[in-house]
Amino acid sequence: MEEGSIEDGEKISRETEVAPALIAIHPLEKSVVVAVGSELRIFDLQGDRSITLLGDNSGGPLHTDAIRAVCFGATGRVFASAGDDKLVKIWNTESWQCTRTVSSEKRVSAVAISHNGAFLTFADKFGVVWVVDLEKDDEKAAPLLAHYCSIITSLDFSPDGQFIASADRDFKIRITVFPKKPLDGAHEIQSFCLGHKELLSACGYIGSFVSCLAFVHTSEYPQWFLLSGSGDSTVRMWDFISGTLLDTCEVGAQAELVESNGEECPRVVTDICASSDGSLVAVAIQRQVLQHFGAFLIIFGCVVLTCLLFRYCSLHGVMLMCCNFSARTLSVSKVVTVGESFVPTRLGMSCSAEHLWMVTGASNLPSSGPLAHVRVVSLCQKGLDPTVLEDGAVPGGKKLLEKLQGSLTAVKQVDALVAAAEAVKMAMRNLLIKREYSMEKRELRKKSRNDRKLKQIL
Repeated sequence: MEEGSIEDGEKISRETEVAPALIAIHPLEKSVVVAVGSELRIFDLQGDRSITLLGDNSGGPLHTDAIRAVCFGATGRVFASAGDDKLVKIWNTESWQCTRTVSSEKRVSAVAISHNGAFLTFADKFGVVWVVDLEKDDEKAAPLLAHYCSIITSLDFSPDGQFIASADRDFKIRITVFPKKPLDGAHEIQSFCLGHKELLSACGYIGSFVSCLAFVHTSEYPQWFLLSGSGDSTVRMWDFISGTLLDTCEVGAQAELVESNGEECPRVVTDICASSDGSLVAVAIQRQVLQHFGAFLIIFGCVVLTCLLFRYCSLHGVMLMCCNFSARTLSVSKVVTVGESFVPTRLGMSCSAEHLWMVTGASNLPSSGPLAHVRVVSLCQKGLDPTVLEDGAVPGGKKLLEKLQGSLTAVKQVDALVAAAEAVKMAMRNLLIKREYSMEKRELRKKSRNDRKLKQIL
């Protein structure tokens, strides 16, 4: 990559940055949350009504900058949101009141809640993971672990609560033993899952970051495995206890998708979500070239479907893959054409895995401002192909869509979604691709940096 182009990217102001729209589903599908920009849009599926958020007891504000991470706890009683305003907000989902606001020294990139609901962890842009005791009335967070100056892109707890997995933009996945006293720090590393690699293609795109993690298993094979997605166009399966790579799915190569000049360009895996029993895993994939934008991938009862989306075209097809847990392998089955045009930026599903929820959109779009568009895939009939629901058949109906999508109109939908996909693509590139600098530039940055040194963890 040429140095000049990288340094030109440094001139992009914070005002021009965008954040992808996010979605989170209550574990029992009681509610749906969409985050776009600094807004949290919530619809109560159980009560069939929109939710108005309540601030914290101190009268503190809601989020004032782009939200970068959202998640429900395993029971659904707690919800967390965090982002560029350096605030982590913890919400009671019965009243949707903010019960606590925790300040971060850096912008927040990921959050996770332990399965027993006792602790919340969040990662900042300096590579530090912090922990908050939810059972104590203390607004301060304690350092738990660190990846040392590498942006952490994903956090996830193992279902038994014994481990916490963290991934970063420098191809590393770290499995850490979650301690009995987290506020004292985590000092035991179980393993590193190393295998994602730097990828340089004819498109000029370099992808070595790990973007997402998910723990999976089936009832027939109760051992838990870890799935990871990356900018190197792969989904990988791991034995995370030993750090052993079990299998790799080359998304672009397996789909046999190439450019008109015969060159293959990478697809970034942007999100993975899984049902509680591991029978269903969904992975979002974004095309990193102008001609093609993205896809989503579903592992359904040992079958993976990847929907390939093309700019200015309808959905191209669904790629079916076989997931053999006994052999610990992933393999492509076939491609089935479908008819939909949608580029998901985040996926979500409940424990029952009846529906796969998808959102596309971004904040700070020059033409339309914050934009979010929600689609739902019905998965309740597991013997049949998944069905993309029409707006009227979506749980919550048009009232839900009006709340979560805001003022998006059918007239400007296509142009707006194309602009959103392009903006998210560039935002991910600027955030996750590690920049290279000349020696002169490095010395200048060292002199002007104002990071607070965290001596207790370095």
